[in-house]
Amino acid sequence: MFNSKYFKLIGSSVVLTLTLAACSSTVKNNTQAPKISEQNKAETKVEQKVPAYIYTANESGSISKIDVATNKVVETFKDEGSPHNVQVSPDGKVFAYTSAVKMAKGQTEHGAMSMNGSAVFYDVETGKQIRKVEVGKHPAHIVFTEDGKYAIVTNNEDNNVSIIDAKTYKLINNVIVGKGPHGFRISADSQYAYIANMGEDTVSIVDITNIKEVKKIKVGKTPVTTGLTSDGKTLVATVNAENYLAVVDLSTDKIEKIAVGVGPAQVYLSTDDKYAFVANQGTEKDPSNTITKVNLTTKQVVATIEAGKGAHGVVVSPDNKFVYVTNMYEATVSVIDNETNKVVATIPVDEEPNGISFKK
Repeated sequence: MFNSKYFKLIGSSVVLTLTLAACSSTVKNNTQAPKISEQNKAETKVEQKVPAYIYTANESGSISKIDVATNKVVETFKDEGSPHNVQVSPDGKVFAYTSAVKMAKGQTEHGAMSMNGSAVFYDVETGKQIRKVEVGKHPAHIVFTEDGKYAIVTNNEDNNVSIIDAKTYKLINNVIVGKGPHGFRISADSQYAYIANMGEDTVSIVDITNIKEVKKIKVGKTPVTTGLTSDGKTLVATVNAENYLAVVDLSTDKIEKIAVGVGPAQVYLSTDDKYAFVANQGTEKDPSNTITKVNLTTKQVVATIEAGKGAHGVVVSPDNKFVYVTNMYEATVSVIDNETNKVVATIPVDEEPNGISFKK
């Protein structure tokens, strides 16, 4: 089902403490001003919560913005195309998404795929569109480099990736990779992108600075998305057609295979690199609904968590307390408590939610 809308998949607030200093008045006769007790200091502290949000890309034609404090959609951004993936920039000021051309009445899916899609950039604060950049045919995922210089897009039908200047929003160049590039992550030093090529059994490593593919690693049949540890030493990739997570030692290219659920789609690593969370989507006719939680140190599955039908996109809150999963065939997002491994909330969004990103 590779050419059918990527299998139809393929898709906390931070508390600031402000201590208020009491102003001391001048005291006559050289008497010292009274000291403020520790208890009084504590009582002057004021907690300010910075809003945090989740964004989902809904292939039905929209982006949902969810307030994580209330687990409710607070804004919906409509799109004339079919949004597949969404990402928030490292500084939290911009969100961007890929939009494939939606089929018009009487048009075949192949016809829609043959037209160039877009990368769309929005200002987080104002909710206004900044720029729409034409990229390649059927754009899949978009990811910002950690240094904020570039946004990179995989063009699934063109077998290449587009590198966009994240300040000027101009297309710099395209890089040829493997067949059917889809999900990917970028190293913490912003130097390399690790692209899962769905149409073959490889992950392409792209040198972003020099704008070229430097290597391919075989991981298994139909890899969908990758993840990378913060030290850049370990790569993970969901292998959809073989139902496992490939864990690759990048110093040796040695691969360990960890069995997960049926039809694994996206994978996301906790910020401490302790766990990998794999969303198992299955197919539209026979959807899966589980998240496989893998301990990356022991290479063991430590939990299998039930979410919704067609579990696809996954992201972890920066404090690693919650995991958020898009359920494509239920039009919902599941909120999972990472300590109890239980779903604690279910959030309705627009149809076919796919990619998901956290704005802290």
